Amino acid sequence: MELKVVTINGSETGKTVELPKDIFGMAPNDHAIYLDVKQYLAHQRQGTHKTKDKADVHYSTRKIKRQKGTGGARAGSIKSGVFVGGGRIHGPRPKDYTFKLNKKLKKLARVSALSYKASTNNIIVLDSLTFDKPNTKTFISVLNNLKLNDQRVLFVTPELNKNVYLSGRNLPKAHTMQASEINTYQILKAKTLVLVNDSIEVIKQTLN
Repeated sequence: MELKVVTINGSETGKTVELPKDIFGMAPNDHAIYLDVKQYLAHQRQGTHKTKDKADVHYSTRKIKRQKGTGGARAGSIKSGVFVGGGRIHGPRPKDYTFKLNKKLKKLARVSALSYKASTNNIIVLDSLTFDKPNTKTFISVLNNLKLNDQRVLFVTPELNKNVYLSGRNLPKAHTMQASEINTYQILKAKTLVLVNDSIEVIKQTLN
């Protein structure tokens, strides 16, 4: 797939770039995408949820009424979950939600996500993306020049560019990421994928 290379001003450079077919032109595997996104979201969960059960509630441990003759059910502790102020019955406990996926499957998922973006013509290639200093207004002007100010965008840079990252950090619909760290979830979450030209080679090295 051949794409035109543009500048941050939105003008064409006259250059074109060929996206590797084995990364951007494969038949997507939806199940691999599902598993990779599921793992990504699961790994975002802290798993620190917890409620107090019968053993955690601080109340008297005496038997609150006699065993027989009351006409009601037996009750041995005010800490029981059937009483107001008692422990939560079967409440959430701390849990680790992470799970393992094979490297080949994760690679297939990322290739599938990139292929989806290429098939829908939602990829833009920039010749370069550098700022002299962090400036959100400059980042917004780039979005306006590329006519992307009203949609969710993922900018992929060949390496960590602190000025670019800080410039777009406060924008809710713009996200920047190193090419070596792209993941299926962020690719699919964005409507448009903006690749800095040099990042394509990094993606090839990462996924090959």
